Amino acid sequence: MKNIEKKNIRSITLDDLKFFFVKNDEKSYRANQVYEWLWKRGVLDFGKMTNLSKKAIDLLKKNFFVNYSIIDSKVKSKDGTVKYLIKLYDGKLIESVLIPSKNRVTICVSSQVGCSLDCNFCATATLKKERNLFFYEIYDQVNILNNQSLIIFNKPITNIVFMGMGEPLLNFSNLMRSIDIISSKDGLSISPKRITVSSAGIPKIIKKMADMKVNFNLAISLHSAIQKKREMLMPFSNKINLDELLKSLIYWYDKVRKITTFEYIIWENINDSLEDIEELVKFCKKVPSKVNIIEYNHIGDKNYRSATKEKILNYQKYLDKNKIINTIRYSKGNDINAACGQLARKPSNFL
Repeated sequence: MKNIEKKNIRSITLDDLKFFFVKNDEKSYRANQVYEWLWKRGVLDFGKMTNLSKKAIDLLKKNFFVNYSIIDSKVKSKDGTVKYLIKLYDGKLIESVLIPSKNRVTICVSSQVGCSLDCNFCATATLKKERNLFFYEIYDQVNILNNQSLIIFNKPITNIVFMGMGEPLLNFSNLMRSIDIISSKDGLSISPKRITVSSAGIPKIIKKMADMKVNFNLAISLHSAIQKKREMLMPFSNKINLDELLKSLIYWYDKVRKITTFEYIIWENINDSLEDIEELVKFCKKVPSKVNIIEYNHIGDKNYRSATKEKILNYQKYLDKNKIINTIRYSKGNDINAACGQLARKPSNFL
């Protein structure tokens, strides 16, 4: 008797699953039931899908398997932030972060194992990219951390930021499919308006998203509005001219009517001069935008030190003077290497 080659059930479409059930003398609505268990309830054990017949469960067990992610370990910060080391089906590890605040619970999720880029100030860049995450692995992070939020904080997550390991726009198809499931009424029903995709800026993909009229938010890691200086901080950007990036962001706004958030870290003697401020103001005036001034989180490189409080406030003064919306963001979880730029899979920091 020929062995049946099982498929990962979360990699096939709903229509494919309906066809499978009809082909095996079951009602097509069984597929909808299975999809609800998989994506809305996050149940990955066929035997626990209690509204299915024994025949349907046996069919599933015979023909399918489920690749899924689990919590490998976690560590909690003194400020309440929790960092998770998530083990994927193939044993590879990524990090996700649960960040509580007064009125919301935000999660920071990864899109790649390691990272495709080479930003000199980011710990994740030292890992290099091993592979892209599948869309269901991105979903797993959200589902796992949502359940953890219910357990720890007694409330669900409210916001999702793609600011973990990896460059989301270089895993575009999986990014989009994961957001579709996360935001769908058949999935986790989290509004795209509460999802922010953070990117170093890939103009052709930004334009592609604009053409798709996506409804989530876009943040760009800018850090300098001076081309040569940005190339020093983020070497890959020598292939992406700031003018090209700006054009894509203007196109983005024209198509989706959403302003861009610029993420901006200020380092001592690197980008804390008056020229740096003036160039940022000029750049922001060319496209509807706001600026998040982000606290620098040390990763052990002595070449990078946070600018003085005076220099940071000077930035804010000039932005305010030019009527550019801005916020100074203070990091959470930096005592457990869970803050922006610190995710580097350090098992010794986990419990």
